[in-house]
Amino acid sequence: MRILFSFFFVVGVILNVHGSNENKNNESSKESSAPDHASITHSLNTLYDSVNIWWQPVSNLPDSLKDIKIPVYPAYIYEKRIDNLNELTPIKLEYNEHVQKYIDAYGVRNREKLKSIISKSAYYFPIFEEYLDKYNLPLELKYLAAVESALDPTAISKSGAVGLWQFMKPTADIFGMKITSYIDERRDVYKSTDAACQYLKYLYQTFGDWQLALAAYNGGPGTLTKAIALSGGKTNYWELRPYLTDQMQNYVPAFIAMNYLMEYHSAHNIFPDSCFFEAVKADTIFVEGPLYLKNIAEITNSDLELIKSLNPTFKHSFIPKDGKKYPLVLPNNVMYSFIENKGKILESQSNSVDSVKIEYKNTANERTNYVFHTVVAGDTLFRLALNNECSIKDILRWNGLDEKYSLKAGDRLKIFVD
Repeated sequence: MRILFSFFFVVGVILNVHGSNENKNNESSKESSAPDHASITHSLNTLYDSVNIWWQPVSNLPDSLKDIKIPVYPAYIYEKRIDNLNELTPIKLEYNEHVQKYIDAYGVRNREKLKSIISKSAYYFPIFEEYLDKYNLPLELKYLAAVESALDPTAISKSGAVGLWQFMKPTADIFGMKITSYIDERRDVYKSTDAACQYLKYLYQTFGDWQLALAAYNGGPGTLTKAIALSGGKTNYWELRPYLTDQMQNYVPAFIAMNYLMEYHSAHNIFPDSCFFEAVKADTIFVEGPLYLKNIAEITNSDLELIKSLNPTFKHSFIPKDGKKYPLVLPNNVMYSFIENKGKILESQSNSVDSVKIEYKNTANERTNYVFHTVVAGDTLFRLALNNECSIKDILRWNGLDEKYSLKAGDRLKIFVD
């Protein structure tokens, strides 16, 4: 089972307390009955819900801010707060206009996304901190994943980086993360976090400075090494910054701003609207394919979208039959039902043989959002299809065009997007 050590400890405490109370009440009994699953789950959930883990509750909001939707502070307040945070971490945190730009970007223009990040942090941060502690790395590096992916394990960048920690395939291969048509372990929170910790530790050992290590994580150690050479050997991030790519120039300010807002979100009147599924309320079992997540949801009478969100590694919500066992994460109550109905679930797979292929082929047809693209010189239908992950036939069909159509500069095309 993949449960954090602290929660193993909690389970032990609960069992010990249960046992000692029972012995006191029945000292003549040599054996005490074990608590059932429901009582353990209820005890853990009560304990978890009683200790807020990763964010400040709305009740902590001062009266002076309750009527201010988007509080704004003078620069010296931000500087003082970031100075306070700087005392708590070996990663140099400092305030300047570049950091302020990202405080505004996250805390003003993208408040809804920040709410989502805060909500998901209850699930992901305990896992991140466990691995960061294992590798003796600063725990504040957990905020790096928030910058990289907004804590979305299915996030894909324009360059093809995938997952919470945004790994490119060559880097993922180095760290042994499996990528196939059905499986992408860059989406696995445990394996990707372990790989990110190894990589960050290597980058810090290489450059000896956390701000440089962060820049290298974004742009690559080779790009950073070249920038240092071009600068004449500068190793202070802010002095080196003009020699870096645009993304690398913005990366450290974005990290500092995310660190600040996650710690001071209540001062900005930003709170999660809902609570993402908590780690303590889920469990893991290793299974062999073929298994379809939709069949598990149907037979256990559970929420398919929740099961999919807990198992992003399976790209098409399908566990393939390749002779290997994979971790399947389920809510506690669903896990009990899964074990009880495993035979029935396995029998149901034969009715879904072609569903993955059909779903994969029809992805472009299921899109509901669209944008308009104005054709410019150099555009081709092939390039437009490639950039929008669709086919040329899709573009022609979406615009009521026949196969003889040729692009002309100024034409306006409707493109459906994910």
